Amino acid sequence: MIYEGRLEPPKGKTPDEWEDREQTLFRATDYGDDVDRPLIKSDGTYTYFAADIAYHRNKYLRGFKHMINVLGADHSGYVKRLQAATKAVSLNAADMDVRICQLVRLMKNGEPFKMSKRSGDLVTLADVVDEVGADATRFMLLFRRNDAAMDFDFASVKEQTRDNPVFYVQYAHARAYSIFKTATRDLPALDLSPQALAAAEIELIQTPEELDLVRVSAAWPRTVTAAAVAHEPHRIAFYVHDLAGAFHSFWAKGKDDVSLRFVNADDPKLTLARLALVDAVRQVLVNGLGILGVSAPTELS
Repeated sequence: MIYEGRLEPPKGKTPDEWEDREQTLFRATDYGDDVDRPLIKSDGTYTYFAADIAYHRNKYLRGFKHMINVLGADHSGYVKRLQAATKAVSLNAADMDVRICQLVRLMKNGEPFKMSKRSGDLVTLADVVDEVGADATRFMLLFRRNDAAMDFDFASVKEQTRDNPVFYVQYAHARAYSIFKTATRDLPALDLSPQALAAAEIELIQTPEELDLVRVSAAWPRTVTAAAVAHEPHRIAFYVHDLAGAFHSFWAKGKDDVSLRFVNADDPKLTLARLALVDAVRQVLVNGLGILGVSAPTELS
């Protein structure tokens, strides 16, 4: 896989701009790359790619046969050589999925925002977390496809409105808790233990609004599977946002239509069935936010 040879000048470079010399090369073209790649610089030190080969060989020897690398948009040209290296050092037993992430623009009220910088010319992730908190940072960075550019607006992620995705989802979880508080207040004799909820008469869930919420909730297992198989964590963020939307929508309809309210003091059995549904939604929100590393508060100030 390694030989001493010469390379043609890279595209766009004339022979005068290129040092034509014999060097140590990796046969990357044997594994799908466009050209063979140098392993040693003219000063005798190893190239970054040589270190990458060693790293992925070590990773393979530690038992990893399916590897995922996350690179910035300016490294898209690096994909084929990394995949070639993985095939080579594993004798085609391992493969690699390279995910290219686009840049994040920092904004405030729709305008480019320059923060105070603790690390030279860079704005670190720690700076962003200090500004808006870990929950908002994690959720917003995952609430997009990795190949989509993003405007991270500091003002928007601090607002407690439906336009703020992380607040919208966390509020749905807090609202589920508030519904149980209402049930305890209005129906103090009603058993709301996990055992009672599990034994609720689910067949009483019949309205189109209820069934819509059931359908969205039921999509959770296959959403997790699809996100894992496709290596796309944004699917989890999108899903919990959709579930929160369905839940908020049902709650809002109950304000106008008494028959759709989660808690009905005149119908304890229906109330228990609906509370079982609320508890299921709450649990899915907890699971989804937990995967994203975002907290699920029981109340919001």
